Amino acid sequence: MEFYQPRTAIERSERTRFEKIATDIFASMDEGARYIAEQIAMEIKIKQRDGQYFVFGVGTGLSLTPVFQELIRRHREEKLSFKNVVIFNAYEYFPLTANSKNRSINQLKERFLNHIDIDPQNIFTPDGTIGQDCVQEHCRLYEQRIKTFGGIDIMLLGIGRIGNIATNEPGSSSSSTSRLILIDATSREEMTMSFGSQEPVPPCSITMGIQTILSARKIFLTAWGEEKAEVIRNAVEGKISDTVPASFLQTHNDTHVIIDLAAAARLTRIERPWLVASCEWTDKLVRSALVWLCMKTGKPILKLTNKDYNENGLSELLALYGSAYNANIKIFNDLQHTITGWPGGKPNADDTYRPERAKPFPKRIVVFSPHPDDDVISMGGTLRRLVQQGHDVHVAYETSGNIAVGDEEVVRFMHFINGFNQLFGEEKDEVIKSKYKEIKKFLQEKKEDDMDSQDIRTIKGLIRRGEARTACTYNQIPLDHVHFLDLPFYESGKIEKLPMGEKDVEIVRKLIADIKPHQIYVAGDLADPHGTHRKCTDAVLAAIDLEKEEEAAWLEDCRIWMYRGAWAEWEIENIEMCVPISPEELRAKRNSILKHQSQMESAPFLGNDERLFWQRSEDRNRGTAVLYDQLGLACYEAMEAFVEYKPF
Repeated sequence: MEFYQPRTAIERSERTRFEKIATDIFASMDEGARYIAEQIAMEIKIKQRDGQYFVFGVGTGLSLTPVFQELIRRHREEKLSFKNVVIFNAYEYFPLTANSKNRSINQLKERFLNHIDIDPQNIFTPDGTIGQDCVQEHCRLYEQRIKTFGGIDIMLLGIGRIGNIATNEPGSSSSSTSRLILIDATSREEMTMSFGSQEPVPPCSITMGIQTILSARKIFLTAWGEEKAEVIRNAVEGKISDTVPASFLQTHNDTHVIIDLAAAARLTRIERPWLVASCEWTDKLVRSALVWLCMKTGKPILKLTNKDYNENGLSELLALYGSAYNANIKIFNDLQHTITGWPGGKPNADDTYRPERAKPFPKRIVVFSPHPDDDVISMGGTLRRLVQQGHDVHVAYETSGNIAVGDEEVVRFMHFINGFNQLFGEEKDEVIKSKYKEIKKFLQEKKEDDMDSQDIRTIKGLIRRGEARTACTYNQIPLDHVHFLDLPFYESGKIEKLPMGEKDVEIVRKLIADIKPHQIYVAGDLADPHGTHRKCTDAVLAAIDLEKEEEAAWLEDCRIWMYRGAWAEWEIENIEMCVPISPEELRAKRNSILKHQSQMESAPFLGNDERLFWQRSEDRNRGTAVLYDQLGLACYEAMEAFVEYKPF
C-alpha cells in the first residue's frame, strides 16, 4: 500500500518521481469512482452556493460508467441536485441519420443524464446528422457555446487503448479544437463494445480537440483493468507525443489520473518499486527484480554479476544475499521449481519443491471456462495431460457463448436440419419446416443493430455446445463430466452483459459443492475486452467464499489455479506453476481449439489482433518457453503458466 497510496507528501514525491501527471491509485474501481464523484459533487455544491453554473465536459466510454452510477446514487440517496449543471458531450459520431440509434449522446443519457434532475436545455452535444459542408461552422459554434458558459470546470474522460482522449486519435496536435476526425480501427472496436451491439460505428466523429480539453480548469482521466496498464504508463510516464494524445495532459496543471491497481500495473512504482524507494524484499519481488535485470542485461540468471546489480540499482540485494551468486542461485531454483510435467501432482514422489502436492491421487478437478473454448485456448495442453495422468477431470462452461456466433453459422446448420428433414423425415416434421421458414425470414430482414431472437440465440448456443463436446471428446473427457452452466448474466442478447448476481454464484456453488474438487482452474485473463472473464471469475470466487463461510470440509484440500488465455500471459516473475508442452502436445492443443469452428475466421469478436485464437495461444505458449530459456532454465517447445489463488 505504501507504493500505491503513499502516507506523506515526501513519500509521494519519492515514489511518483517517474510520473508526470498526478496519479492516484485505488485498490478497486469502485473506490476510484467514489473519489471522482466526491470531487465533482463538491464542485457542483460550491457553484450552487454561489448561484453559478457548473460546466461539466464528459465522455461516454465504459470506464466512466461507475462514476456515473455513483453520481446517480448521490442524487437519489443524498439529494445531490444537478439543476445548475451544464453538460458538454466530448464527441459524437459522424455521419448519422435521423433514425440512428447508436449515438454518443444516447449512451450518455441512458447511463447518466436520464437518471438525474438536469435541465434538458443544459445538455449540449455535437450534431452528427449535419451536412459535411456545415461541420466546420458547427464546431466553431460549439467552441463558442463552451466559452459563453465561462469554460469547462471539470472534464471527465476515459482513455482508449491507443492513448486517445475523446476521439483525438494519434496524430492529433495539442492546438486542435473541435473538429471532424477519422476514427481509428482500434477505437471503433472499443466503441462497438461500448454500444453493446454489433452495429458498425460510423467512420468519423465530431470531437472536442486537445486544446479544448486542456482549457478545462480541472481534468479527471480514468482507467480500470490491466488492459489499460500499458497505455496509462505511456501517457503518465512517457514523453509528450502526438502518438499518445493523452500524454498532452502532462502540460495541464490540474489533471488527475484516477486508476485501479490493475491499470497501474505497469507504472514504475508498482512494477519496479526498487527504482523509486527502498523495498521490503519478498521472494516474489526479488524474483521480479532479477528477471528484469536479466532482460535488461541480456544475461541468464546464473551469469549476473555483482557489477550488474550495482549498476542497475539493486545493490540492496547484494547486501541482503551477500553476493550475486547467492541471489542468482536462490531465484534460479525458485523458477526451476515452478516447472512441472505433473500439474495434478506426481504420485509417489517427493513434492517438497513441486508446485502441486502428490496426494490425493487421482484428484477430482474442475476446469471453469468462461466461454465454450477458453479451456482449450488457455490450458489445452495441461487439460489433456491431467486426463492422461488419470485425474477425474470436469469442464464447466460458464456461458453459452451465443453472442459470438455469426449468422452464417445459423444458416449453415438450419440448411442441414432442413435437408435432413427432407431426406429422412419425408418433410413430416412440421415444427422443423415452420421454424426453418421463421428463422430464415428473420435473418433476411435482420438489420445490423437488431438483437437476435431467442430462437436464434438458442441455436447459436447449441452450436457452441456441440463444438465444446467435440473438443472434450477429443481430449478424452467423458460427456457426463461436461457441464454447461449458462450463467444468466450473459443472456442479455447484447455485447454489454447484465450484472453478475446471486443466481450466477449459486449455479457455480452447486457444481463445486457436488463435485468437491481437489483442484479448481479458473480464468485469470481479466484483459478480456468484453468483461465476461472477469464476471465469470468473480462468480467462481464468490461461490468459493460462500463455501468457505459454511466451513465446507472439501475446501481445506482444494487448490485454485488461475490461467490466462488469448489476451495476456502471466508475468514470469509471478508464475507459480509452468507446464511444458511438447511439439506433439502443442499440435493436439491446436486441434482441440480448431474443433470450435464457429470461432475461426468468421467469429465476430476476434478484436484488433489479426491472429486467430489458436495462433495467439501458440505464440503465447512459445513466448513463455522462450523466456524460461533466456533465463537459463530448460528449453521447451511451449509452456502453459498458472498462478495460485489463495482465498483469505
